[in-house]
Amino acid sequence: MQEAKQQEFERQIAPQKVALFERQFGENYRLLAYHAALPLVLTPELVHYLRTEFLLDRVPWEAEADLLLSDLCSQVGYELYAMDTAVRSYLLEQMQTDDRIPPDRMQAVAKVLMSYVQYLSHLNPGQRERELQVQRWAAMTYLGDEHCRQMADEIVQQFAASGGKGSSTAVKAEFARLARITQELEPQLQAHPELVEFAKRVGQVLRSPETITPEEQQQGIRMGDRLFHLFGEGWNFPPLRPLNFTVAKLVDSDEGLTLPLQTEQFTVATITLEPETSDRPSVDLQPFEFTVATPHQRLMSLGKNPKPLKRAKWEIQRQQQQALQFIERLADDLILEMVSIPAGEFLMGSPPEEPERYDDENSQHSVEVPAFYMGRYPVTQAQWRFVAALSQVDRPLEADPSRFKGDDRPVEKVSWHDATEFCARLSQHTGRSYRLPTEAEWEYACRAGTTTPFHFGETIVPDLANYDWKQTYNQSKVTKEKDFEGTTPVDRFGVANDFGLCDMHGNVWEWCEDHWHGNYEGAPANGSAWLDEGAEEDARRVLRGGSWDYDPRDCRSASRIDFGAGSRYTSVGFRVVCFAPRTFQPSAL
Repeated sequence: MQEAKQQEFERQIAPQKVALFERQFGENYRLLAYHAALPLVLTPELVHYLRTEFLLDRVPWEAEADLLLSDLCSQVGYELYAMDTAVRSYLLEQMQTDDRIPPDRMQAVAKVLMSYVQYLSHLNPGQRERELQVQRWAAMTYLGDEHCRQMADEIVQQFAASGGKGSSTAVKAEFARLARITQELEPQLQAHPELVEFAKRVGQVLRSPETITPEEQQQGIRMGDRLFHLFGEGWNFPPLRPLNFTVAKLVDSDEGLTLPLQTEQFTVATITLEPETSDRPSVDLQPFEFTVATPHQRLMSLGKNPKPLKRAKWEIQRQQQQALQFIERLADDLILEMVSIPAGEFLMGSPPEEPERYDDENSQHSVEVPAFYMGRYPVTQAQWRFVAALSQVDRPLEADPSRFKGDDRPVEKVSWHDATEFCARLSQHTGRSYRLPTEAEWEYACRAGTTTPFHFGETIVPDLANYDWKQTYNQSKVTKEKDFEGTTPVDRFGVANDFGLCDMHGNVWEWCEDHWHGNYEGAPANGSAWLDEGAEEDARRVLRGGSWDYDPRDCRSASRIDFGAGSRYTSVGFRVVCFAPRTFQPSAL
């Protein structure tokens, strides 16, 4: 049931994922996504092959990498990528109705894919055999009924051949692989419902064998002239045994029925919530130093009206400052730095005159925010692994979900639910109350007393943050080629805002507690989370800060977006807050 719910959720958000991809890169990038949706496995060379064959004059070469590294795809091996199942189905449906795509384009792509497979099989006989087999099957589904029937027969033969070979684990693994392939191709296998049904049954047996009834165990599934039984030797599922028991019911008779009453003693306990005492863990606030940076352009003097030099480089003014933080020690060599954010009041949202603002930043309103503590950096992969290994509170956590690996890189590809589970485990481990920041807390902490688009000032440049360096904002015309891929270590740029927080602009979007609202009408004015009573579990939540692959306008202090709470993207991470634990203040900075 839960799996069906998740699949339905993925189908619902697939159009949003594609729309977000198109918004980031442009409408022609969708054309490349259409063509890349037909293969089941993608490689850089295959995407290049498809682009040069069909879209050479319409899509730039950098689109190949942008697609593979986008949230439409996931890496499944060395230089191997797979498109999200729901996204793939949605793109293939849209491809058939898009006026920019010729009616016979799917068949043409399938033929090119077949030629590509044949070329690789001749080039390296015996290598990448399973990958090429999958590509061949995917292509055959679009080459007419005869090819589709042949493909279905080959999958059946593969199931039959795998059933008696290797260890129990190897058999299960191969059955799972074939079942996934079949279910991926389900829309094209409507003429072969028995194969699709068999694949679904395989998945059910592998995931939840206890849900298979004795009748289903005995009857098996027939495909062509073969009858498959999924229980038996090699599967190692426990046999079902009959259970004898007695059923009794109470009936009234003509003679009447008197039931003896029995008494039982019990104790009633009342639980009273007491105010928090000073026994809670205290923190030792310590001063720390950091660098605040402000970009500006050199001016040339022209009488009374100095102007920026046309080709002058942007200079960055840096100054040292101090703030207070406490150290949450997770392990001997692993800490979480929590910065003290003072209480204050600020204007939330952006003014009408701010360049490239969005309508959902309306209207500016005053918010009072109590004091709290916020992570100096987004949660790193090393911190994530430590907490993910702690005892589960509500849901399991994947130990290493991130695409861009590195202990000091921010964790990404984590959902809002994953982030809240992280906070719950961290709270249980430390005895302090950790959670995600509210949207108001996040913007207040990001601005750190500023009213400009960025805490740096009026603009942003590549030497200060990790965003799409090919794009510019406001007065800055500075672009730069990146010498890295994806996210960066959390303190790569060595700069912070006036509170001492780093990476508030770019690197990864950061989850907030709040449900999504299209503007600030009715928003709380006390810094609390804006939550909708009775909202669905996967209702859309707010994210802030921009990310490594987004335009600078999306990285502004006021910029905000929303994703479903179950979404996991390579551009999304989070940082934590802790609400004012008891402190020991140092005497002076």
